[in-house]
Amino acid sequence: MGIVAISLSSIFIRWSSAPISIMAMYRLLMINACMLPFLVFHRHEIKHISPLIGFKLFISGVALGLHFLFWMESLRWTSVASSTTILTLEPIFVMLGSLWIFRQKITRAALLSMVIAIVGASLIGWGDFSFIGTALQGDLLSLLGTLTIVIHMLLGKSLRAHMSAFLYSFFVFLFAGLILAVYNWIQSYSFTAYPPREWGIFLLLALVPTLLGHYLFNYLLKYMSATSVSMTILGEPIGATILAYFILGEQITLLQFIAGCILLVGVALFIRSSKTAPILSG
Repeated sequence: MGIVAISLSSIFIRWSSAPISIMAMYRLLMINACMLPFLVFHRHEIKHISPLIGFKLFISGVALGLHFLFWMESLRWTSVASSTTILTLEPIFVMLGSLWIFRQKITRAALLSMVIAIVGASLIGWGDFSFIGTALQGDLLSLLGTLTIVIHMLLGKSLRAHMSAFLYSFFVFLFAGLILAVYNWIQSYSFTAYPPREWGIFLLLALVPTLLGHYLFNYLLKYMSATSVSMTILGEPIGATILAYFILGEQITLLQFIAGCILLVGVALFIRSSKTAPILSG
């Protein structure tokens, strides 16, 4: 369900003509508004949030907000297939973050699979640059979106050990939404001058990919490693590309297809070579 939900995100974003940061802000704040009445049931849990936990929540929220800003903007510059496929590098970056923080060793098989995935990602970038020069900018934005969601995931694994998925998601979504609101204010974007169709898209983004996607993944972080949760995104480029083909009429080139397959194989091999060892994420 989570994979289908996040796969639809690309379609909703392409349908909208509103500024990316406005879409990202409302998809988060609308969910917060829905969650707010239930916050009273977690009032005792809130009292036990330490300043350090609060700071980590803030950083995790900022990282999530930046992820939405970078990745959603990438869809204005490159194809759905390229943007979502680059996101599949997330498990590798999550693992590298865990290795750096916890000094865990990496196997030769994992290292080889990383090289395969990076080759695939590089081919996507090269193919997009030769096909449409501006598409490379979209690929780079998608890569930045991947790096920022990794920070969010690593912090999330640590924070979910201390609080419920509801409370963690509420504060992270809130901080992310507020950071984006400040950004929109600085950019002098209108907060209200949008037709009903745009508000409908904002609501769809909030209910489908955010609630049924990101919230579900936040829940799973307590019971699965950050790398295992990250591996679920392997289904997103497949689902998003199929939806983009039938709904948006977006074609993919032979090079994109081959490069995407190489990247997905590399990430899948990486996950397989790493799953035997327990992964801790901070």
